[in-house]
Amino acid sequence: MASSAQSGGSSGGPAVPTVQRGIVKMVLSGCAIIVRGQPRGGPPPERQINLSNIRAGNLARRAAATQPDAKDTPDEPWAFPAREFLRKKLIGKEVCFTIENRTPQGREYGMIYLGKDTNGENIAESLVAEGLATRREGMRANNPEQNRLSECEEQAKAAKKGMWSEGNGSHTIRDLKYTIENPRHFVDSHHQKPVNAIIEHVRDGSVVRALLLPDYYLVTVMLSGIKCPTFRREADGSETPEPFAAEAKFFTESRLLQRDVQIILESCHNQNILGTILHPNGNITELLLKEGFARCVDWSIAVYTRGAEKLRAAERFAKERRLRIWRDYVAPTANLDQKDKQFVAKVMQVLNADAIVVKLNSGDYKTIHLSSIRPPRLEGENTQDKNKKLRPLYDIPYMFEAREFLRKKLIGKKVNVTVDYIRPASPATETVPAFSERTCATVTIGGINIAEALVSKGLATVIRYRQDDDQRSSHYDELLAAEARAIKNGKGLHSKKEVPIHRVADISGDTQKAKQFLPFLQRAGRSEAVVEYVFSGSRLKLYLPKETCLITFLLAGIECPRGARNLPGLVQEGEPFSEEAMFFTKELVLQREVEVEVESMDKAGNFIGWLHIDGANLSVLLVEHALSKVHFTAERSSYYKSLLSAEEAAKQKKEKVWAHYEEQPVEEVMPVLEEKERSASYKPVFVTEITDDLHFYVQDVETGTQLEKLMENMRNDIASHPPVEGSYAPRRGEFCIAKFVDGEWYRARVEKVESPAKVHVFYIDYGNREVLPSTRLGTLPPAFSTRVLPAQATEYAFAFIQVPQDDDARTDAVDSVVRDIQNTQCLLNVEHLSAGCPHVTLQFADSKGDVGLGLVKEGLVMVEVRKEKQFQKVITEYLNAQESAKSARLNLWRYGDFRADDADEFGYSR
Repeated sequence: MASSAQSGGSSGGPAVPTVQRGIVKMVLSGCAIIVRGQPRGGPPPERQINLSNIRAGNLARRAAATQPDAKDTPDEPWAFPAREFLRKKLIGKEVCFTIENRTPQGREYGMIYLGKDTNGENIAESLVAEGLATRREGMRANNPEQNRLSECEEQAKAAKKGMWSEGNGSHTIRDLKYTIENPRHFVDSHHQKPVNAIIEHVRDGSVVRALLLPDYYLVTVMLSGIKCPTFRREADGSETPEPFAAEAKFFTESRLLQRDVQIILESCHNQNILGTILHPNGNITELLLKEGFARCVDWSIAVYTRGAEKLRAAERFAKERRLRIWRDYVAPTANLDQKDKQFVAKVMQVLNADAIVVKLNSGDYKTIHLSSIRPPRLEGENTQDKNKKLRPLYDIPYMFEAREFLRKKLIGKKVNVTVDYIRPASPATETVPAFSERTCATVTIGGINIAEALVSKGLATVIRYRQDDDQRSSHYDELLAAEARAIKNGKGLHSKKEVPIHRVADISGDTQKAKQFLPFLQRAGRSEAVVEYVFSGSRLKLYLPKETCLITFLLAGIECPRGARNLPGLVQEGEPFSEEAMFFTKELVLQREVEVEVESMDKAGNFIGWLHIDGANLSVLLVEHALSKVHFTAERSSYYKSLLSAEEAAKQKKEKVWAHYEEQPVEEVMPVLEEKERSASYKPVFVTEITDDLHFYVQDVETGTQLEKLMENMRNDIASHPPVEGSYAPRRGEFCIAKFVDGEWYRARVEKVESPAKVHVFYIDYGNREVLPSTRLGTLPPAFSTRVLPAQATEYAFAFIQVPQDDDARTDAVDSVVRDIQNTQCLLNVEHLSAGCPHVTLQFADSKGDVGLGLVKEGLVMVEVRKEKQFQKVITEYLNAQESAKSARLNLWRYGDFRADDADEFGYSR
């Protein structure tokens, strides 16, 4: 405001009133206005000016809510036309004024002129001339201003203007309506057509009081889709503005207060109307957002008739420039490079119903979660049988449908990924499990937002956020609209119908069920399936939709590199190229629709057969890409020729599993060792342990009595001086005593200490191993140490035979040996020494039959051909036994002689 000088002077004489300037903010009545100055760094100062020497009618007033007996006061005649006359003439205009009088209460009276100086239109005179105000009673015309007012009044009377016209002026009294009985019906009755209105009051930047014309409804209008900072009312009645609340209020006031506008009534919230205010100069809702005075609100943005995207774009504009309320804003993806924010990737796998695994152009795999949606979940706590393991894909209603929708639409396709935010990792709480960091994005294919499609089918719901939580989908409003449609149409999760039930039988590893199911699958020929999981290059889990069951499926005809395995106490490393084979199979068939031919099953209930993807045989493809070798069992298959030709081509390239391949000479010449006679000096031994690799431990029968005596003395000593439980701290390589499952103490050696509860020990007199807690171990008394009597268990291996490397075949051989010789007395002859342990022949004590030769006769092992002259006689006997087993198609030979090709690939050498 220009000058705020007062009109008073010294008591010596009247002072000349100072001319001051301002902009009219509001017209309170026909004889009072509020003027403001120019804004400088914030809302400007303002003051109320009352017109001197005239009186206009009082406007209607609503009874105070705190006074229940009070009644509403109506307009006085011609009060509203007087207010409107000034409003239309002055609002937003520059005026000058002089203060002529100031009451003790601070009320100021003066003259107001339109324009920059007193030569402009005298507002008081104009009001009186139009018959909208009168001179104050008892006012004498003793100066020029008062004379002019008197003349104007006489002219108005003569012309019968305004209050001097005929009648009592009742037609100028408004029928004000402060409440609406049925707001919803009121809003709907206007069918979103613009309603003329005057903005009477601005509560804050986004909430106003509007007078709807022509029916004079006085309503509170909240701007749809946005919220400005507000004024918080304190306990003492004062108001504390939030940051930028005063600025936002001024922004709206300076543009809308007491302006003629149009309002689109869009919805209602209690007695408040949600709407959009239209002004010839623009849309205040979008302007507030663009200037950083407001933020979008989810609960009302959907009713905004001009499209939520316009509001989001305006808000985004302010955020990017960090205007006002966004001054400290940091974008959720601010730390990401542009190439990491938007990229094209190939979908490899669908995880449940809200996440996918994609393959980037770099070849890396990345898990992407769909922004702002929640997959189907179990409602309530008692819906699941606690004794039954939960299978989310099949047991959670609509989870399978959601997964299938994504699988059929996305698997193997290229999609556009726009990262919306990174959700940081969160630790586990009592009610919520831990979550790793999540990349949340909007995924589109062919212009279709996958999350929106999922929500519109009722297969996912939209997550609700706190208003200040900016980590959400960039298309959040479309998601909310899609959910509203799904709810309205009763789709999926919102349906009133019974939920779909998927009774899927999992017969993986169930030998009995697998046996019953095998003939059915064999007769079916090619069956349709979906690959649910890839364990390794050749081992998969399949879902058969026609049979509604899950099976474990092994690819026939090939030997694929074995992957890493977790065994008790250790991790067994995978064979070379096992990872590459698994990724190859994953990329080709995971979650794809395939055809399978089941030929047989193994002992564990896994089905064996051929898998076809888009007409190609997966076994052949793996061999073709040098990620597998042909197994001898493929000989009887119709795909054998294809496999062989693929393998031959892979061998020539010398890649991956064939990287070190060299063609074997037709005749392999073994180095001939020094010629000598074979010595056959059999000694009696007692076999105590057979290992999984077909080695065995024996005790010398001659020293057996010494061991028995030592054990008896040691146990007596321990009984009289028992070790204190937990007092022994085991160390690797140390000798100790260990309590076996039979409750007796034995001599042992510590091989590994995982923890006090897991100590690996080797029983030195018997050859067996065990994992024990340290509480079952004790210090070995010196009187019974290995110096007194050496360890009695000696390790040997069978001479002249090859131990099968195939797990099943080796198990059969070990089982046969355990059955025949464990815990029995035999005769042992050392044939030759080796790096690991001596190789021997073993005979049964009674029949003198050769145990190794018996294994060859049963077709459980193959002969290891040695060229030493002294072994030729026994080797010939072994080879004859092998030919007999081969002719009889026993065990290893049940599919014929598989050594015609590269038998060494299968763990044997000729």
